[in-house]
Amino acid sequence: MTLAGTGLGAVVGVGSTLLVDRARWRRDTVDRSREERKALYVACLTALRQAHEAMRAVSAGDQPPGVGRDAGVREAFRTSGVQEARESAVICVSAAMVPTIDAAYYTLRDIRDVLAAGHAIDSPTYDEARSRHGTATRAARAAMRADLGHG
Repeated sequence: MTLAGTGLGAVVGVGSTLLVDRARWRRDTVDRSREERKALYVACLTALRQAHEAMRAVSAGDQPPGVGRDAGVREAFRTSGVQEARESAVICVSAAMVPTIDAAYYTLRDIRDVLAAGHAIDSPTYDEARSRHGTATRAARAAMRADLGHG
């Protein structure tokens, strides 16, 4: 009887330890996934902002001599890292997040095209594109916050 009780106690002890370890592993996995998504979201939003600022600077005349506005704006967009940040995000996050990330990215491309076409940052055409991008970026930010549980 004592031996059976000891054996049962050992099984219960090992079982409870395994359950606790499994719960801890699951919690750590969820936390790690959330932190990875957060890093992707921050990188994506930061790249969007930096690309926009770089294109605005070129549009305002801050470009190397001999480089036209069109080429300068497109180069600022291309070298900003925004395409890479978007790609990283859309392949690593849930499919539900992709449309909001894409909307922010595609509206930034619209800004690129507006500035490359020669519209100044005080033009109504740029202002409309910037407004659409702002709306899309705010929507993406809200979706990201919700996805991270900061709803």
